[in-house]
Amino acid sequence: MPAVTVEDTTTLARVPLPAPRTVRRRTRSVTTAPSGFEGEGFPVRRAFAGVDLRALDPFLHMDQMGEVEYAPGEPKGTSWHPHRGFETVTYLLDGTFEHADSHGGGGTISDGDTQWMTAGGGVLHIERPPEHLVVSGGLFHGLQLWVNLPRAQKWVEPRYQDLRAESSVLLASPDAGAFLRVIAGDVAGHTGPGATYTPMAMVHATVSPGATLDLPWRPDFNALVYVLSGAGSVGIDGAPVRTGQLAVLGPGDTVTVRGAVHQESRTPALDVVVLGGRPINEPIAMYGPFVMNTRQEVADAFTDFSAGRLGSIPAQRVEGPVPHAGVRGETGQTPA
Repeated sequence: MPAVTVEDTTTLARVPLPAPRTVRRRTRSVTTAPSGFEGEGFPVRRAFAGVDLRALDPFLHMDQMGEVEYAPGEPKGTSWHPHRGFETVTYLLDGTFEHADSHGGGGTISDGDTQWMTAGGGVLHIERPPEHLVVSGGLFHGLQLWVNLPRAQKWVEPRYQDLRAESSVLLASPDAGAFLRVIAGDVAGHTGPGATYTPMAMVHATVSPGATLDLPWRPDFNALVYVLSGAGSVGIDGAPVRTGQLAVLGPGDTVTVRGAVHQESRTPALDVVVLGGRPINEPIAMYGPFVMNTRQEVADAFTDFSAGRLGSIPAQRVEGPVPHAGVRGETGQTPA
């Protein structure tokens, strides 16, 4: 169940009806995310697995974390690990996570909050459930998205944005059948709170059974629709989608999402994340926690990490070992 809800969607500002001659995007592909484990063993779905990076650009990787109901003692996180050359976006639908980095950034996010970390030239990072939740257990469900940085911004100073749930811009479709939370970017003249180096948009939409969302979308952005839960269809061609599937859409200026009339009892509506950004169109070399433009730059990142040039762990934050060079960080990637 999404954390951010409203009792009456008819009170919200509306996205406009599609203009005459609007080009509704068609579906290019639908893929199913394989399941795996990350960090200290929390379950994930690899949302972008099997999709060409050129179709995802400027995005690199996305994990759906959970949805899982932990028993006492089961909640898990990650140990300290490095990043360079991109941004991590952690959107938490349910549960609580603590974050910290070697530049003093961090905090606690919970129930609809977003943590936006720009690794830039290099940072050490950790994320974990707070101790009281490790003891009690509880529901955990979220997303982590990797957003590439263009060559000119790969060496920027690291920064941290703590975006609270209440800062998301809330909108509704014209008939109020769809409820939108704009986390970043401009959607129909409404701008989300996330500040991005790479022009992009991120929206969490809940589409009621039988309802249709025609979402205005910048034509210079690509368009991805990932299904968090529920069933429905996407695109003007009505390609069917369900939980754990990613749809890549073609060109146009409107993204169409429809909720299936019949949903499972535990998923009363269709919940999707709509992503889009201006492609960077630069070479990508990525391995483990580093995303650069050349293999040599990736090798240099490992050298800098081993030499301690990506920062040091604050003494009060030590909770686990730093992985040695060659060990996966939050997500395992193969060289480009």
